[in-house]
Amino acid sequence: MEIGQKVKVVRLRDRLSANVIKKIKENPVGTIKGYKMTDSSGVGVVVEFEDNFATWFFEDELKIIQ
Repeated sequence: MEIGQKVKVVRLRDRLSANVIKKIKENPVGTIKGYKMTDSSGVGVVVEFEDNFATWFFEDELKIIQ
């Protein structure tokens, strides 16, 4: 996954609040803006959505849109 690619959130883990989950389910497509080091699981992907909201995901939660 590379910065600038469009992705769709296809899976959500339990670390997100109910408000964030609702927002993502309403519009699950965003753009990769960067990367985040996670505690022990490796690297997360920072995704920004249309409303300028951004959060990070594990790669297995995302699917590249072409």
